[in-house]
Amino acid sequence: MNTLVTKLDHKWISLTLRQPWKTAVAGSKVQLSTLPPEPVIPSKKPFKVELVGGKRYSWCTCGHSKNQPFCNGAHKTKAQGLSPLRFVPEKDATVWLCGCKHSNNPPYCDGTHKQDFIVSATLHEQTDS
Repeated sequence: MNTLVTKLDHKWISLTLRQPWKTAVAGSKVQLSTLPPEPVIPSKKPFKVELVGGKRYSWCTCGHSKNQPFCNGAHKTKAQGLSPLRFVPEKDATVWLCGCKHSNNPPYCDGTHKQDFIVSATLHEQTDS
């Protein structure tokens, strides 16, 4: 066992020494945060939707889509770092899809829109740009 630990320690040390830490330098156009942007709130109510079993859907996670609750690709320019949640329902169903984009059970509504931070938030206004 000591031989195995020694080999692992040696491997870790050699990898660490081969790749020294580099200090990040901030430039004028460098985004320092690696966190994705927060979604905007397009609706404070869920969307009642008829889903077809076996069909692939793309639920908007950014809130910028003009085709709510589904994605229209707006995240590519308005919310880089976010991407749609793709899902395929097993059978035909009428469901409530989240409109506030803060559900803990996406894409389905879980009532989060009733919480104070959503109720008091301003709705995102869609623009043509």
